[in-house]
Amino acid sequence: MNATAPQRSLIIIGAGIAGLSAGVYAQMNGYHTRIYEMHNQAGGLCTAWKRKGYTVDGCIHWLVGSSPQDAFYPLWEEVGLIQGRQFIYQEELMRYASRGGREFIFYTDLDRLEAHLLELAPEDAALIRTFIADTRRMMHMKNAPGEPPELRTLFDNLKGMAEMLPLMGVFRRWGGMDLSGFAKKFANPFLREVFGNILYPNFSLMALMVVMVWLHKKAAGYPLGGSLPMAQAVESRFRQLGGEIHYNARVKKILVENDQAVGVLLENGQEERADDIISAADGHATLFEMLDGRYVDDSLAAFYRSAPLFPPIMYIGMGVNRRMDDVPHSVSGTMLALDQPITVAGQQVDHLDVHVFNFDPSLAPPGKTVMTVLFPTSYEYWKERYAEKERYDAEKQEAALAVVRALESRFAGLERDVEMIDVATPVTFERYTGNWKASWEGWMITPQTMMKRLPKRLPRLKNFWMIGQWVQPGGGLPTGVVHGRQIVQILCRRDGKPFTTSRP
Repeated sequence: MNATAPQRSLIIIGAGIAGLSAGVYAQMNGYHTRIYEMHNQAGGLCTAWKRKGYTVDGCIHWLVGSSPQDAFYPLWEEVGLIQGRQFIYQEELMRYASRGGREFIFYTDLDRLEAHLLELAPEDAALIRTFIADTRRMMHMKNAPGEPPELRTLFDNLKGMAEMLPLMGVFRRWGGMDLSGFAKKFANPFLREVFGNILYPNFSLMALMVVMVWLHKKAAGYPLGGSLPMAQAVESRFRQLGGEIHYNARVKKILVENDQAVGVLLENGQEERADDIISAADGHATLFEMLDGRYVDDSLAAFYRSAPLFPPIMYIGMGVNRRMDDVPHSVSGTMLALDQPITVAGQQVDHLDVHVFNFDPSLAPPGKTVMTVLFPTSYEYWKERYAEKERYDAEKQEAALAVVRALESRFAGLERDVEMIDVATPVTFERYTGNWKASWEGWMITPQTMMKRLPKRLPRLKNFWMIGQWVQPGGGLPTGVVHGRQIVQILCRRDGKPFTTSRP
């Protein structure tokens, strides 16, 4: 590229971690970048909110790459997210508490986990030892993001395949299995119950094994202060580099001329133009509303019709007037099987995912604690109720009170001590993030979708790109920073200039 060529301009739709990261890398590489965000703050799903002196965190359980030895750590440094962050490494990933009072402890240390599983189910010793041994083998798997797939050579791909050869046996044994299939392998009825309920039945077992490796290696810690400070740190880095963010600026349409993206039309009628457009927003809205479905081929349309999503959830934050030091610290809390199921949104709820943040005093006033509870619920039900705001609000509170009563047997005196309740329904997630069907993390990671990558570019549409959780199943913060980095690497290659991770 000629050194005197004018600076190219970018518009990024969405100020989640993917959009912010793309903006940071773009500014470092000499592009003029504007981000348009529908909400009034950065972060997207990486967020938190304050209620009556409590902070309800809506996102983070662990951050992949929290260790300086991990391949993701330099990326977090590049975008300014990790500097000054203090991490906690828990001894437990989660617990499962059955109706009969039995508990399974999912230790983050693989040796402790293996011993615990063998103690609970000696009849399944062969299965347990094979599973843990294969999880240990995965510790040698490289997780460095490397070159974007779009820029990799045949040699790069062959090298990657060669590196995976030692794990072919692991992939053969577990690659096609989800948690429901794994649960059925156990002779022990309690472990069949555990693995059938701790996450989602169709969740990829290998994806869980990857999480186990990160936690065992202490490469995925919980950041004190939670989600929002991390998003704000990346936003600050972007602004320091000269980037612009416009809030309360929802993009209605992507402007296209002669099959080339040239700008965006905001909801207020304002048009903004740029050389390249990057959508880090909801995938369905981008493809079928902003672009009117004109550039969706049969393969992409079929994926949107049939691929499973992370289901919409009810998310209840509670401020509790006690320390709750007696509750074990855990990465993801306890999956609690209720003695008496409750009914919410016309559906029976028999398990609650309960997270007690007694390890992060910054989220609550002194001597008090934040708890969160989540469970799947009906998007359609809450969407219909939202049309009658009074009824909607009343049913939210009814659901919250039913949950508090259901937890009383586990946490004696909870009804008395709860002094703040905040309820987010699927409509809440949709309103603030625009996520399709209120899915909180996009495409579900199943055995069929785990290795799936949707195109960052659309056929026949020039100067347009898509990044984030709707381009790669599983989503999460690592996908956001990797995509943000990769899309700028692609632009730099196209524009004939070296990619850099330092300020120009």
